[in-house]
This record gives sequence, structure tokens and C-alpha cells, in this order.
Amino acid sequence: MRRTAFFISDGTGLTAEALGHSLLAQFEKIDFERVTVPYIDDTEKAHEMVKRINEAAETDGARPLVFDTIVNSDIRDVIAGGDGFMVDIFGTFLNPLEQELQSSSSYSVGKSHAINNAGRYERRIDAVNFALDNDDGARTRHYDEADLILVGASRSGKTPTCLYLALQYGVKAANYPITEEDLDDQSVPAALRPHKQKLFGLTIDPERLATIRNERRPNSRYSSIKQCMLEIEEIELMYRRERIPYLNTTAYSIEEISTRIMVTTGLKRNR
Repeated sequence: MRRTAFFISDGTGLTAEALGHSLLAQFEKIDFERVTVPYIDDTEKAHEMVKRINEAAETDGARPLVFDTIVNSDIRDVIAGGDGFMVDIFGTFLNPLEQELQSSSSYSVGKSHAINNAGRYERRIDAVNFALDNDDGARTRHYDEADLILVGASRSGKTPTCLYLALQYGVKAANYPITEEDLDDQSVPAALRPHKQKLFGLTIDPERLATIRNERRPNSRYSSIKQCMLEIEEIELMYRRERIPYLNTTAYSIEEISTRIMVTTGLKRNR
């Protein structure tokens, strides 16, 4: 079964997309064609959007789902006239909130993603730059500044997790790859020992690791299942011996990995 889902906004579309994806994830048996359309900020664009919605309805033989975070009521009314099933996110939640808070909403476009706090924004950008500068064990001399140091086998998800932690939480996260040489004595690498309290380990099922590595270096020793099994077994042994908290990333998205790290370590969002 296939259905089209539109995420429409007069801003970036990130809020509609995030909530829409979360809701659709509960319907695993349905194949969704997901389409994000930002900056529908006048009625002319809204009418063009309605044409796309109606075309999708005809092609699919079913109403498309339309998740919107459009502030302007005139634009919302145009979209509502299409052949889609409308999930009006702002309309659903703002009206009850206005009644509870006894206050009117500002109905400002893009408010949730605006730079309302310059200091917080700068901290997030600093954290992103830190993650990029301290990727893959590049600059261990800067680990004093780190809030967190991710360790694990090559291609176990360290880099994207560091970047997400930086962008979403403002956490300064470095990462250090554990190599065969590091595993010879089954102890924490020398460069990491002064920062052991900041370490968090990532692991992954060897079969999944082999698949990921084969995309980068096909048919190599590096990507062989034997090598992946050896590395993961030895790395997990080191985690347990050194009492380093760790997480198997195989079944989790970057968002889930990052959230679990924040909960496990007790790190706070850098506001």
C-alpha cells in the first residue's frame, strides 16, 4: 500500500516534517512517498500546491496526507480545499493553548527555528566546529575542551553522532577510532587515558559493520566479516574491562543514539 505524505510550511518545514515523520513511523506496513515543501507563503504558491496534492490523489487512488505548519489562515484555507487529508498542526494545538494560557499567539512565521538566543546559537556553531576539528582522533590535544569523547570501531557512527549532538544539544563531542593497534594490550589508548571520564563507546553488529565498510572499501580485509567480528569482540571486551559505558547502534537512528547518550551520561543541553 502506497500513500503520499506532504509536509508543507510557510517556513522551513522542519516542524511539519519532524512531527509528520514521528506519526507516520507508527504505520510500518504502509509505504509513504514523503514530500517536504517549504516556504508556501502566499496564496499563489498555495494554489500550485493544491494542484500537486490533487495529482498525487489521482495517481495514488487515495487522499494524500498533508501535514502543515502554515500560520496564515488564508493560505491554510486554500490548501484545505485540495483533495488531501489535512493535519493542521498549528491549528490543532495553538487554539487550545491560547485558551489555557488566556493569551493570543503571535502567529509568526518560522518562530520555532529563529535565532532568538544569539548566545545559544553561537554555542551550537562552536560545538559543530569543535566536532569537525576533532573528528577521527585528529586533535587529541584539544580533548580538555570536550564535553564528550566517542570511541569505537571505524564506521560505527561516531562522526554523525558527534555532529548531531553539537547541532541539536550544543555538546562539544570529539571522536576517536579504536584500531587494531589500540587493542593489542586491551587498555584505553594513551591519548584517551587523561579523559577517561568523558569516554562513551559505540559498538555495532559485525554483519552491519561489514555491509557499511563494503560500501567504502569493497572486498577488502577492512570490510571482511572476519575482521569486523574480531574488532567488535575486542572493543566490547575493552569497554567492559575499562568500565566505559557503551551502546550498540545497529538498530538506532542518529537521533536515538544521541538521545540515549545524553540520558546515559547525564549531559545537559548547552543552552
